[in-house]
Parts: sequence; structure tokens; C-alpha cells
Amino acid sequence: MEEAGFVAEEILRRVPKWRNYLAAKLGFRNHWYPVRFSRDIAEGQVIEVKLCGEDLLLKRIDGKVYAMKNKCIHRGVRLSAKIECYTKSTITCWYHGFTYKWDTGELCDIIAVRNSPVIGKRRIKIYPVIEAKGLVFVFLGDTGAELPPLSKDVPPSFLDDDMHIQGDSYLVRSNWRLGCENGFDGLHVYIHRESPLVPNTQRSLPLGHTSGDTVGELVVSDDGPKGVFDAFAKHKAFYEGMVEGKVVVSGTKMHTTSEGEKLKRTTGASIWLPGVMRVDGFPYSDLTQFEWYVPLTEDTHLYIITIGKRCATADERTEFEHDFRHRWKVVSLEGFNNQDVMAREAMQPFYARDTAWLEEGLIEEDLIIVKWRMLCHEHNRGLQQPKHIS
Repeated sequence: MEEAGFVAEEILRRVPKWRNYLAAKLGFRNHWYPVRFSRDIAEGQVIEVKLCGEDLLLKRIDGKVYAMKNKCIHRGVRLSAKIECYTKSTITCWYHGFTYKWDTGELCDIIAVRNSPVIGKRRIKIYPVIEAKGLVFVFLGDTGAELPPLSKDVPPSFLDDDMHIQGDSYLVRSNWRLGCENGFDGLHVYIHRESPLVPNTQRSLPLGHTSGDTVGELVVSDDGPKGVFDAFAKHKAFYEGMVEGKVVVSGTKMHTTSEGEKLKRTTGASIWLPGVMRVDGFPYSDLTQFEWYVPLTEDTHLYIITIGKRCATADERTEFEHDFRHRWKVVSLEGFNNQDVMAREAMQPFYARDTAWLEEGLIEEDLIIVKWRMLCHEHNRGLQQPKHIS
């Protein structure tokens, strides 16, 4: 154990510009994270979720979702082992009857002991919850931490009034950081060359690019989210793959519609704290993809993929919902992003070792990933460490 600790300290010393990112195996504290779609929590339903290594319970009461720690303050058992809710506003521990209010966490009764002096004086930890765009966001924060507006932890345009959101979620067996870096890796487009999304949309898909002087634009204003923007339009894309001087694979060049209008390729992507990506003009020119990489454990994350479209009327929203379920979910989420899932899970055995972050062989086109690591190091609001999980 002492040797392992020494190795970790040595690695942190050698990567001073992004050591906080390296230490964030379980993500960052004092940020908003989506944990479920709103549709997944019915009125009166209690569900278990894991976030950044912590076990939580959620319940919808009179339309509002509440969150609390899934551990009784008495003997530390999981409340979820046997859910007991004798009133809609409380939850009772199945072991000794310690009963808590969902809205405040207050210990309001102990069924096995009447008139205990601790009643009303102790509390179970609760977490702030916001629902927006069909997602349930939980703020995993320290006691007394400032509660930032949700707009500081989601990409620009996500919360716009006319942005209609559809999506789904998937469990990925890799660390959340590999999700972020896979999504923001401009070279990884190579793995998507045989995706059914390409012929379905007839859009340009290169095999890779040369970034040149383009290393990403930092966005770190005080009143908004903090992230890195990568302008794909400034990259020099190439469509032929060469091995020993021979063309062995080809990308898909620009197509046009039947009216002769050129269909644009994805123009850019951006990644934002605490771990959410926005892809402009994807999976089609009038759509925007927002995807989260939510830390669950050190080797799993929840991949929440959403697609947004600006809709002015109810009919437009209904049409988009139909298109999502019958087209985009099939050819994009499960025919394109599933290839990303494969890539992340393939990287996990290597990056599960701390020393791997020193052994990786990044190249110039990976500088955008390093810039993301450095932004996380400098601008996160706190590290989620095992000591917080108790």
C-alpha cells in the first residue's frame, strides 16, 4: 500500500498542470449532474442512484423530486434494502424505524423508540434537485457550499426556451474521464466510418484531420459555464487513409441534397465542466447533441445522450419526438455512439492504472484533450474523493 501511495504522489508531481484532473477518478464536487430522465421517476416512486461513488435515493412527491443519502444515520444500513414510506413525505429505516423527512432530512420519528431526545435534532444528508429539459439534476455539494445556477454547469443553448430535448442513457464500463476524452477526441472519427448514420444522413465524415495551430478556445467567463471549444471548420480534414503509400480506406466526402444544397459536416464541438459535451450540427445540420459522462464508480459512468432541436410549435416538437424514437435513437445513439462506448471500455484496462497517464503517447492533435484536462484542474469546484463517501 505504501508503494502504491508513492507511485500516485510521483504521478501527481509530474503532471502539475492537470493533477486535479488525474485525482478526480470519481468526478468533481459542488457541481450539478443529471442522474435520470424525468420520465424515469413516477409520482411516489423511490429509486436508487449512484453519483460520484455516493449512494442516493430519489422520490417524486407532488410532482417535485427530492434526493437524500441512502444510509441511515443510526447504524449505517442502506434504506433501499427495504423501502418503507408510511407517509408520502417521509421514509423509514426498515431496521429500527428511524424516520426522515424528504424535504429537510430531519429525523422526525423513531418507531422503535418513542420520545427520543434525538428526534428533531439530527438529520440525514439531502441534496438539491432541479428538473430541466426532461432531466433530473442533483447537486453533489459540500455542506455550506454555494449553490450555483444550473446554467453554469450545462452547455450554452441547452436551456434555451425553444430548445426541445430528447434522449436516452447507457451504462458504460469505463471511467468518466475516458468518456469525455473519447467524445472530444477529433481523431476518433475514424472509428465511425462504417456507422449507419453516415449513409442515413449522407453527410461528410472524414477519416481524421490535421489541427495545425488550432488548439481550442477556452471559455471561462464568471457568469456562465466553463469549457473548451474546438472549431472543426478550421481543421484540415482528409478522406483517404494511407498505409505504405496505398489508399486502404476512404471517408465520406460532402454530399448535396436533391435540390443541390450542400449538407454541412459537423462544424465544432465543445466540452464543459463538470463533464458534458455539445456537438453542433449533429447528428444533422439542424440538431445539436448534448451528452453527459456522469461518474458512477471509478470504472463506470452513466452516458446520457440527448439531441436538441429548436421547435417553435407543439406540432414541431411532436414531429421531432417521432424522429428521435424512430430515426436518431437507432442510427445515431445506437448506431454511432455505441462505437464510442466500445472505445471507452477498450481503454479502461489501460487507464485503470495511474501510471498509464504517464505512459500514453499523445500527439500534436491531442493537445485539445490536454487543454480540457488543464481547464478541469484549474476551474473545478472541488474533488470528489473516497473520503467523501461514508
